[in-house]
Order: sequence, then C-alpha cells, then structure tokens
Amino acid sequence: MSLKVAIQMDPIDAININADSSFRIAEEAQARGHSLFYYTPDKLAYQQGRVTAKGWPLTVRREVGNHFSLGEYQEIDLASQDVVWLRQDPPFDMGYITTTHILDMIHPKTLVVNDPTWVRNYPEKLLVLQFPDLTPPTTIARDLDTLKAFKHQHGDIILKPLYGNGGAGVFRLDPNDRNLNSLYEMFAGINREPLIAQKFLPDVALGDKRIILVDGEAVGAINRVPAAGETRSNMHVGGRPEKVGLTDRDLEICARIGPLLREKGQIFVGIDVIGGSLTEINVTSPTGIQELERFDGVNIAEKIWQAIEKRRGV
Repeated sequence: MSLKVAIQMDPIDAININADSSFRIAEEAQARGHSLFYYTPDKLAYQQGRVTAKGWPLTVRREVGNHFSLGEYQEIDLASQDVVWLRQDPPFDMGYITTTHILDMIHPKTLVVNDPTWVRNYPEKLLVLQFPDLTPPTTIARDLDTLKAFKHQHGDIILKPLYGNGGAGVFRLDPNDRNLNSLYEMFAGINREPLIAQKFLPDVALGDKRIILVDGEAVGAINRVPAAGETRSNMHVGGRPEKVGLTDRDLEICARIGPLLREKGQIFVGIDVIGGSLTEINVTSPTGIQELERFDGVNIAEKIWQAIEKRRGV
C-alpha cells in the first residue's frame, strides 16, 4: 500500500545528499512506492479549520547537483496525507514551536513524525533532565550568580544556548577562563532564554557518540571526533565521523529512555553520549543516518519506514 507523504523541511536545493537525513528518508520512501510532497515551514498554514501547505510533488535521485525534481506548485490540505515529516532544523524558536501547534491539529489521524506535541515538550537539552543519573552535572539558569556557582563548583564547564543546534555558540570555560561574565552579557543581549551549563567531559577528545534509536530501539551509532584544537564534535563544525559499536553502557542508556520515546511517538531520535554520559536527546531533526548506513551496512531508513508503516497499518 502506497502512502502519501509530506515532508516539511529546509530548502531542498541546499542540502548535501550524501549526509542529509531528510534526503535519505525521502529516498527510501520513494523506493517503497510512497508519493512525496515537499514544502518549507513558512508555507504551513491554518485556514479556518484546515491545515494547509503550499509546495510541490517531489522526486529525488542520488545525483549531486541534480538531486530532485518538483511538480506543479500547489496548495494541499495536510489532512489528506498519510504521513507528515517534521524535519526542519532547529533553532527551536517560537517559529518552530508554532509549527508543532499547527501540526497537532491533524495528528494522529495524519501521522506526524515525530509526534509534534512531544517534540515541543522534549527539546534536545531538556528531556535529558528526566534522567539525572545518566547525565553529567547540569544547570539551566538565566541568573548569572547561579552560573558562577556552577562554574566555581566544577571548574571546567561547557556553556551553550539552551535552544541552539549544530555546535553554534558552544563554549568551554576551563578553570583559568575569565569569560563567563562577557559570554553571559553577549547571550543576554541576544535573547531572554536561560543558558545551559554542563561539567566538561574530557572523554569528548575521544569522540561524541551519536546513537540512533528507531521507535525506542537502538539501531547503531557513529563516533564524532572533534577536529584538532576544537572542543565541539558536531559534523557541522568539522567533527569527523568514525565507525563505532554500542557498549553495555550505551545499551543501558537506551533501555532507560527507549520506552518513553516509543510511548511519545518519537520514531526517529538521535542521542549524544560522551564517556558513558548522556548529554542530549535529539528529537527535532536528528541526523546521522547516512554515516551509520555506510559504516554498518544497515538500511536505517528502511527501519524507520517499517516503524511508520506499522503504525499506519501498512
């Protein structure tokens, strides 16, 4: 049975087809006989009881520089679709949050992946707070004195925006660093959000492990190793992906969080583990499918679609 699939994502012309997970998801859907419709988040609308999107029927192909074709530009009622993918990248701002509220209007009759209610309630750096025994010491605060006290207690810390992504705005403040006040002033001038501080984990030099879970089950991992002279391991900022296996500790972490992810409709999730400590649970627009498929020779996109098709009764 063919499914009608709409994908809400960032502009498709700019993606790297050898790394982008949304492209891989679309490619596998097409291979399984599902039809695709593509639109960007700014084309999503609520109109007098209907949730609509303006976009294009989509065909994808694995040809660099010629990786997609679009049909006729049109407006569709998203309730007519079997599946809608929520795949635009963070930052997790009010624009992002608004799309989850709008998509709530059609879910679950139209299956939205991941479930927009729980994407909204479980942003990357907040869901981990429910598992304090799995995480490094963490503080979330807007108050400078609270952040100073955390820095004084732990000495070497990571400071980053609560709703950032891709390694942007991530700073390491070692015991000799004197920049906390200046960084606080900089962030406070940008927005009114709290900051998140975590104890620095030296094991990050060996890599930041991205573990992929499909419907609450671990299906594999890649190790992201920081570039020379860099604290951040994100591939957006030069982190190098390497093949890696799952340890007993990794499986313990996944066993703890997996049932909650499955219950809340978080079908495709990427978690970050450094030295056996859980640092983030990425539900908004996780990445890493293609690197994992190349390293392990496993069709991860197929597993994702099998989970979706099961929920749709296909």
